Amino acid sequence: MNTHQYDAIVIGSGISGGWAAKEFCEKGLKTLVLERGRDVQHLKDYPTMTSAPWEMPHRNQIPIAQKQAEPVVSRCYAFKEDTQHFFVKDSEHPYVQDKPFDWIRGYQVGGKSLIWARQTQRWSRYEFERPARDGYAIEWPISYQDLAPWYSHVERFVGISGNYDGLETLPDGEFLPAWELNCVEKELQKRIKEAYPDRDPIGGRCAHLTKPKEIHLAQGRGQCMARNQCYRGCPFGGYFSSNSGTLPYAAKTGNLTLRPDSVVHSLIWDTEKEKVTGVRVIDRITKEAREYFAKFIFLNAATLNTNLILLNSTSSRFPNGLGNDSGVLGKYVAFHNYRGSMGASFEGFEDGYYFGRRPTTMMMPNFRNVKKQDMDFQGGYMPFFNAARPGAGHALDVPLGKEFKEANTVPGPWQVWMMMQGETVPKESNQVSLSADQKDEWDMPLLKIDVGYDENDEKMLADFYAQGQEMLAAAGCTNIRTSDSGQNPGLDIHEMGGVRMGKDPKTSMLNGNNQLHHAPNVFVTDGASMTSTGVQNPSLTFMALTARAVDYAVKQLKRGEIA
Repeated sequence: MNTHQYDAIVIGSGISGGWAAKEFCEKGLKTLVLERGRDVQHLKDYPTMTSAPWEMPHRNQIPIAQKQAEPVVSRCYAFKEDTQHFFVKDSEHPYVQDKPFDWIRGYQVGGKSLIWARQTQRWSRYEFERPARDGYAIEWPISYQDLAPWYSHVERFVGISGNYDGLETLPDGEFLPAWELNCVEKELQKRIKEAYPDRDPIGGRCAHLTKPKEIHLAQGRGQCMARNQCYRGCPFGGYFSSNSGTLPYAAKTGNLTLRPDSVVHSLIWDTEKEKVTGVRVIDRITKEAREYFAKFIFLNAATLNTNLILLNSTSSRFPNGLGNDSGVLGKYVAFHNYRGSMGASFEGFEDGYYFGRRPTTMMMPNFRNVKKQDMDFQGGYMPFFNAARPGAGHALDVPLGKEFKEANTVPGPWQVWMMMQGETVPKESNQVSLSADQKDEWDMPLLKIDVGYDENDEKMLADFYAQGQEMLAAAGCTNIRTSDSGQNPGLDIHEMGGVRMGKDPKTSMLNGNNQLHHAPNVFVTDGASMTSTGVQNPSLTFMALTARAVDYAVKQLKRGEIA
């Protein structure tokens, strides 16, 4: 115990875990970060970051046999030959699907921060107020005002590009210069706003350095080159990841110990002390068991693995999982509905084009059920959309051969694409649990996932189709066509909940500081802590919650409230 003693233990090194490590280390606490996957170091371990497609055996495609062997991960949009080393393979880490669920994971130092889509929006007051107001989730124990200064704290370090749009439904942040919309997108923006004064098409906000500031240069990061090959790992540090930002900053304090290949089995409840004292770990390679001890434990293993660890942390005091007096652990899991999309044609602007591969799109803040529930479904959704000119060979359906090659040397007509990001309702029946009879090679129970769509999701999808077609038609688009991907929950990679925050310990797991009600030196600040999903992309909120919780925990330590 003396040799494995730290001030704080952080479980997971991804988006939120990296932030916990940085904040603890900068505040002077000796911090251990446990990562179940292999070590990945910035630049050194990005083997394909500058590779051309013709330098890869399958020209950056996944062979059919591999897709058949790994059907879940192969459905992820970012899983290709140049990125596959950053994704968990189905065969290596099985789980039980009570309903079809595509669990996309990244087990390595940096986690999914190496392969995230980097879209970053603050929540508005309505994301925090709407669930309890409209009766589809318990009341959030915090408000937008509680989190606003922590959004700013995170944004300044990460580097978020965006415009100051002045919208109540999507608050502004600490922005770097925004990516410019192309000529057709500007025209779409203008025409939609004229037709729908209460809707606001704006440029997307993303974690990319358009004009680095001193804090970003100090991290060793540089300007984004608009290659849009981010999932390989960025040689410029142009986008934010734990590997390029928070973990190196934590390391340079001298207070960080990073242990990859450490599969967390459970948290240790000391019956005599009536508190959690440490963490049980299984070495990924040797299978050797170890224990580490600390004053604080921060769980940042990503939503479903955080649920798994707490469910597996049983004792005479907590026979159903650590802190689970309420019985809600593993329940009320939610996600984002990405099924709906549509395409269209746009005539004109044949003399216009664009430069580079911009890493973001246009977006429209939620306009449904904002100030009151005015629809026959609960929650809201955001449309994302853009305009582009694919090669003429694709647009004109030219047969393969010399003519196809020649046609693709010039751009074809403008095409418009739109998709939805819909809020789903947290339900008790959407839950995860532990298998009673199936274990993995580290003697951990397999996770059972019972999460699916419901009638509310179908109503929201129908409204997106109706409103999307109306808006595109009003903007002058033609040949509008809709598509339902039919994708399983999970493929959005935005799962949240299971260890939700709340005011009442009888209906929640965490208080307003992300602290377990019944084990107050344990904090959960990743997606598992979310009371509802909101409409916006969630990663910025995870980071802000983490920085805020670390600040609170350290203040508690200094006051002697946690020993």
